[in-house]
Amino acid sequence: MLITLTSFDLSLASILVLLLALLSWRMHLGISQQILIAAVRTTVQLLLIGLVLKSLFANVQISWIMLIATVMISVAGWEILSRQKRQLKPAYGLTISITSLFVSSFMVTLLALLVIIRADPWYHPQYAIPLLGMLLGNTMTGIALGMDRLVQTSWQQRAIIEQRLMLGQSSVQAIEDIRRESMRAGMIPIINSMAAAGLVSLPGMMTGQILAGAAPVEAVKYQILIMFLITAGTGFGVVSVLWLLSKRLFDERERLRFDQLLK
Repeated sequence: MLITLTSFDLSLASILVLLLALLSWRMHLGISQQILIAAVRTTVQLLLIGLVLKSLFANVQISWIMLIATVMISVAGWEILSRQKRQLKPAYGLTISITSLFVSSFMVTLLALLVIIRADPWYHPQYAIPLLGMLLGNTMTGIALGMDRLVQTSWQQRAIIEQRLMLGQSSVQAIEDIRRESMRAGMIPIINSMAAAGLVSLPGMMTGQILAGAAPVEAVKYQILIMFLITAGTGFGVVSVLWLLSKRLFDERERLRFDQLLK
């Protein structure tokens, strides 16, 4: 039996966030405002998506599903761009972020809906939106970490890269070890999540299904599916963004050019 939460129940939970913000303010951490803004955004955004999904469930149309997916991918691309220590030029940074998310999260979700889950219709919002949301959230983190590591390390080691180019190495060879470490950085969160699933933590989708009354074994099956899809999506996304960034770091004569990439 599903226990319904009231607004009062949620307000009690929000007190914990307020206490954390107060503690951060007292310790002069400089993140209390960010915590409060993030909490407000979470509340508003989730309430809005709840209303949107309610309407979509009542009126299933592929055009609305694709519109929601486009908005989700665009916002995720913008969030990736905003998390970079060294800011990329918006036009290019947003393009490669959205492209990487489309190649990874969207295509993996589409494959899962058509081949594995086989919902009727395949674009039913009960499956399509939650799957895409979970893949985007995790892939976004991996892409942001990999991108930040590649740009930041390349900037710090630009003299070394230029020396390698002068010694006759190609642009691919000059940046190969940095790209490899960036790939590792982007994949570490999801690898840790898979390694700890079931022993250290109960993943979100599994927990939600169990709380909603689903059989634990069925919840586990869906969670395994989600973990595999997220891993594949994150991997493809990180590979895509690192390849696109690496190409942009050098001009047609294989010279290192940060002015083409950074603000």
